[in-house]
Amino acid sequence: MKARTFIQAAVASIALGAATLAFAEDKTGTNVADNAQGTQGPVAQLAMAQSLYNYGMQQKNALAVLTAAQITLSIEVTDVEREVENKATEGAAEVEDGGDGTDAPVSADMMLASARELAGGDETVLGLIEDVEAEGARGRIGGPSRTLSRLRAGRTDVFRVPFYGNSLAELAIIGDGDADLDLLVTDENGNVICKDVSYSDQLYCSWTPRWDGYFLIGVVNQGRIRNSYYIVTN
Repeated sequence: MKARTFIQAAVASIALGAATLAFAEDKTGTNVADNAQGTQGPVAQLAMAQSLYNYGMQQKNALAVLTAAQITLSIEVTDVEREVENKATEGAAEVEDGGDGTDAPVSADMMLASARELAGGDETVLGLIEDVEAEGARGRIGGPSRTLSRLRAGRTDVFRVPFYGNSLAELAIIGDGDADLDLLVTDENGNVICKDVSYSDQLYCSWTPRWDGYFLIGVVNQGRIRNSYYIVTN
């Protein structure tokens, strides 16, 4: 069987050993509110900016890359430490490690440099780039937190992250482009909340929990080289 079919088992094995949470709410069933409404926030915008940057680089479109940089600059992100369990991906065939790859996902400064390179001698676009650089981080909105993880080939990261009930929970995985990443989110009862096994390392999901609780976030490196990614939450 393919390795990606074992992503749920890898996370479930940790869920069985998770400590009981001291919340007073009824925690039976799936921790997702039915028909919940919520407005996507800065986490979704950061994920969109990464997708726009990738599109701009593929199409050699300086304006798309510049817009991605402007969005990224407009959001203040706090770097936080998160406990993570790193383990071999259960059931996966042994993967030969292909190397370290990139140290971190692309930053706003790197986006601006790429936009300038793509602009060539276009004075109009270069002027827009200068405007964005001059504006910098002024007027940024805050909220998201991120943690950098460097996940080697054939390995799985599992994070245990709390989210508030009746409030939109947002999660993005922003990889460096070196390897395919898969994502699985389960609640404390082992119910699948979000699953993405697309051939990408730019992943996003959102949901509204019914109660304050912890969620297990599993990230699997399906490639043959290390992927340095950010896990971003609101």
